[in-house]
Amino acid sequence: MTLRIAIYAGSFDPLTNGHLDVLKAALSVSDRVYAAIGVHPGKQPLFTFDERVELINTSARELLGADAERIEVMAFKGLVIDAAREKGASTMIRGLRDGTDLDYEMQMAGMNETMAPDLQTVFLPASPSVRTITATLVRQIASMGGDVRPFVPKVVADALARKFA
Repeated sequence: MTLRIAIYAGSFDPLTNGHLDVLKAALSVSDRVYAAIGVHPGKQPLFTFDERVELINTSARELLGADAERIEVMAFKGLVIDAAREKGASTMIRGLRDGTDLDYEMQMAGMNETMAPDLQTVFLPASPSVRTITATLVRQIASMGGDVRPFVPKVVADALARKFA
């Protein structure tokens, strides 16, 4: 039996309930999912790579229990298609919140298909309860002392509170 391996790329800075929603859905169509954190030397993330790994792993264990073992966090530089090939993934997971996401993601999927016809992009719609959440807005709310608990796992809310204390 061939393992169905997927890659779900993002900055996860910070991890949101929306990201977790997509990860959970990705496990329903994959045997293993790589949560691939893009590392760009020119960008200064709020959380370090190691902090994001810990936040993803802890949150996944709390939400998914034993299924969290099917998720592996990794770093990648460059093109996500190269990272997918390196890990033997046949599927690239993309979460969709709305039509704006769909327009952008369709363009990206088309470009990726041209460069890597062996990889299939799978779009997973976000659950209605998490569709409005973006990491950018979560960072902004947290930086101004707002309550981000409705949008992120508890461990992430606590980490954000420490960052902006």
